[in-house]
Amino acid sequence: MPMPKATVAAIIHPAGDRLKILLTRRNVNPFNGLWCLPGGHVEDFEPAETAVRREVKEETGLDFAPEKFVGWFEEIFPEHRFHAVALAFAGAGSGALQQQPDEVSEMAWFALDEALSMQLAFTHNLVLQHYACSLEK
Repeated sequence: MPMPKATVAAIIHPAGDRLKILLTRRNVNPFNGLWCLPGGHVEDFEPAETAVRREVKEETGLDFAPEKFVGWFEEIFPEHRFHAVALAFAGAGSGALQQQPDEVSEMAWFALDEALSMQLAFTHNLVLQHYACSLEK
């Protein structure tokens, strides 16, 4: 019986502007062509914060400073044979964007309200809803 994978997702904002976030358009399955938060799989024996920093660097070229743990989210998509538990972090990104075309076809900054209205891959709409609610507190 397959076990769920551990994954990470990053809500990246420019320093001082938590209402603007970076999304990437997937260039791989599942959800090829949809926008999502940068992230990916946690490697064996890798701490989650290390994984999210690594994944952000690999996909975007940015250095990511996790400031807040947003929460964990179950991602169960039998039609894609995908089952993961995603750990979401929010924080500032710094450096120059460098797109990695093997995984990402496009990257762009979006207003949080705009991103909340988009159809995102995985459970990233739910992740952003939790993030937005946390900003209101």
